Amino acid sequence: MGKGYRFPLFPANGLAATMTVSMVSLTAIYATSTGHTEYVLQALVPVLAKQGITVTLRRAETCAPEDLLVGDALLLASGTWNTGGSEGQLHVHMDALLNHRAKDIELREKPCVLIALGDDRYYYSCRATERLMQFVLHHGGKPLGSPLLMVNEPYGQEEKVRKWGEKLAILLLAA
Repeated sequence: MGKGYRFPLFPANGLAATMTVSMVSLTAIYATSTGHTEYVLQALVPVLAKQGITVTLRRAETCAPEDLLVGDALLLASGTWNTGGSEGQLHVHMDALLNHRAKDIELREKPCVLIALGDDRYYYSCRATERLMQFVLHHGGKPLGSPLLMVNEPYGQEEKVRKWGEKLAILLLAA
């Protein structure tokens, strides 16, 4: 990551200068039923794009294991659900991807960032974070920064997403 390309600049004063443009790509794989996770990502993408980071959004149910390896960094985003009769689980589509289809993938120290959503009515709100982190660590990924935890509906929490996204951009560009 942090690949830099130098371009010559010719300012009005005629002095030669160069500019380095960072080209970083982030693949964001997410699962959603309510649209909340997708809403958070749609709020995040412009923040990262403003810093020159290209983001590709992919729904977990359409992904093959190899999609986890695309791009310079990986973002996994999931709500926390009560699937399988147990509270605090990954969304069913994220679970199917990570714990079944991609169970043998090696992330090769790929920088990984996490977003988890939850509801404060439940004891294990945002526990998807723990499940996502376990996957990253057990498959050789490299956690980058702190996860974004979104408790309750994301509407009205855009400022939280923006601030987290600005910090994430700095980490991605420096990695």
